[in-house]
Amino acid sequence: MEANMTTEQINPHELKLFALNSNHPLAQRIAEAVGVPLGKSSVNRFSDGEIQINIDESIRGCDVYLIQSTSQPVNDNLMELLIMIDALRRASAHTVNLVIPYYGYARQDRKSKPREPITAKLVANMMQRAGADRVLTIDLHAPQIQGFFDIPVDHLMGAPLIADYFLKNNLEKDAVVVSPDHGGVTRARQLAKFLKTPLAIIDKRRPKANVAEIMNIIGHVDGKRCIIIDDMIDTAGTITLAAQALKDAGATEVYASCTHPILSGPAIKRITDSAISKLIVTDTIQLPEDKIIEKMVQISVGELMATAIQHVYRNEPVSPLFQTRFKSKRN
Repeated sequence: MEANMTTEQINPHELKLFALNSNHPLAQRIAEAVGVPLGKSSVNRFSDGEIQINIDESIRGCDVYLIQSTSQPVNDNLMELLIMIDALRRASAHTVNLVIPYYGYARQDRKSKPREPITAKLVANMMQRAGADRVLTIDLHAPQIQGFFDIPVDHLMGAPLIADYFLKNNLEKDAVVVSPDHGGVTRARQLAKFLKTPLAIIDKRRPKANVAEIMNIIGHVDGKRCIIIDDMIDTAGTITLAAQALKDAGATEVYASCTHPILSGPAIKRITDSAISKLIVTDTIQLPEDKIIEKMVQISVGELMATAIQHVYRNEPVSPLFQTRFKSKRN
């Protein structure tokens, strides 16, 4: 990753970073890596629960980067984001760039049955209508969500960071990367490419939301260290069933990984009691203390997102960020 920006690299429109309430620790890591302090703002509530936002410094003519994950509480964090966009626009910001580590409401990205909404598109419309100029995010639930926006979207990948963990710890030997379903094959293939390992796929049927049934394993996992990768883990039903199916098929150990650790409902208990040896996650979502367990390893996306902000600010490509820092020792 790159060092902090020098004075000579500042463009005519000053860079400002602001953060709302969803993930202050990550926002602080991003700010430190960029070399720009977080802007002064406050989020308050009226007596009836309505959100009130104040920007406590001038942002006139500035390129503003607003950091906010639309994670739990999803509706509150989304409304904070929309209100702050409006405030920035009315305060004469030159550009309003959204840094959304976790993009909520992304799971309804198409109509799979009659009379369903497409919430991923609805949220994209709301952000644009509020006044956003650009979106910077990581591992959207469905890549086609980028096309729901009529503004530039820089879509980063978590796979290189997850690959770095396994490469740094020499865990790629005798390993196979596993996609927990057919929809995640592209993501799993990327990780397998970084680790230079084979790929396996779990054939899964989902009778209803948050309920999964493992059907079959496509690929050779007997005697292998299995590395499951997904974009998010919510109730952990899919990932824990997959881990048990892999162990039953002869896997020596099972690692699970994801970019977005939602971990709602019974997720923590399921993971604790599961065949998963280690759970590798990033910090796109701030986890409370009771959801941080011994099996979990958390990797920060702060430096990655900070470097992306620097590249966007300087009108440089972000494609160099789609690589790992470490190299596989396998031939």
